[in-house]
Amino acid sequence: MTADNEKSICPFDFSEALEFDPVLADLMDRDTPARIRLPYGDADAWLITGFDAVKQVTTDHRLSRAAIIGHDYPRLTPEPIVSPESINVMDPPHSSRVRQLASQAFTQQQVDGMRSRIIWLADVLLDRMEEDGSPADLVQYLSDPLPQHTILDLLGVEQEDWPQMQESVRQLLVVGAGNKEAAASAKADLTAYFAKLVEQRRSSPGKDLISAMAAARDGEDQLDDRELAVMALTLTLSGQDTATCQISDIAYLLLTRPELMEHVRRRPESLTDVLQEMLRHIPFRKGVGIPRVALEDVELDGVQIRAGDFVHVSYLTANRDPKRFPDSHVLDPDRPYQPHMTFGWGGHRCIAVPLAMAEMEVAIGRLLKRFPGLRLAVPPEEVRWDTETIRRFPLELPVAW
Repeated sequence: MTADNEKSICPFDFSEALEFDPVLADLMDRDTPARIRLPYGDADAWLITGFDAVKQVTTDHRLSRAAIIGHDYPRLTPEPIVSPESINVMDPPHSSRVRQLASQAFTQQQVDGMRSRIIWLADVLLDRMEEDGSPADLVQYLSDPLPQHTILDLLGVEQEDWPQMQESVRQLLVVGAGNKEAAASAKADLTAYFAKLVEQRRSSPGKDLISAMAAARDGEDQLDDRELAVMALTLTLSGQDTATCQISDIAYLLLTRPELMEHVRRRPESLTDVLQEMLRHIPFRKGVGIPRVALEDVELDGVQIRAGDFVHVSYLTANRDPKRFPDSHVLDPDRPYQPHMTFGWGGHRCIAVPLAMAEMEVAIGRLLKRFPGLRLAVPPEEVRWDTETIRRFPLELPVAW
């Protein structure tokens, strides 16, 4: 990172296992927000790092995600990942309406009803791993396929279409400049696929998530076909992306920190609390996500942000804010739970958090129960990590038992 008129050039390309990005660490230690330049986009942006300041940005109506549409906004990927119609770039009250309707499919009660299906999907994968024998790649057998299979299964996508859907999602997340055309094509393919699937579910509802969201009502209000298709696409992207990375990252931490593994084995009832602490601690992505635009002048965290300025937040640094989390860089399985920002905050917090938590609880819980002698089959320094996308996760996780 270099300074240029108080502007920091931020490639955010750090990929050393689950170590915290030193560029982000430097930025979060500053007294006031920094101006940053990202690899793509025609403007600089402010970066907000502290927990309370990030919370303010995510709940302040003067800072708009919808206003980025039509702009070449600062970002990490050559092709914007988010579609203009996505709930991720809606502002209240429109986003509140869509979220209220869609979230009816993800209540804790609804997810509890899905749990047996998730357990079945996980057990099928772990059966295959056990049959093929030790050593095995945990990413290939569990953490990569389980979230993909779960969200595609719950959305009602035919199993024969899963491989193409998975490849399209991967194309969207690649950061290289040469991938722009392939990413745009992948997004178009996914959008068209879900438009057709929504049409089918309207005429022939099933027990899938699309049918559940189509049936959601708030008085006379309901989601239209376009909103349903975009929501299905959003769930496919986030459902595969975050959970896949996190299951791999959590397994890596357990396999490389014997005291953590012992804690979970000795106290299985603490699994959910330990997962929450790991989710807070893990740098699950690189840099930043979707920015906002200031609709008017705003004073924030000691700086004056002008109307039209782009504002990025870092959930990663907010999760390490020592004012909220004492000894914030320490992974403490006994840390009392406080809400973190791994799933976002405010009007854009992930609506499928209960589903994501169920996937992780099932994946890690079944894994440790089925393979009590599970261990890393190679030295930690030989584990290969993703360097091509915005994600932070091991490409392979060789394990033995």
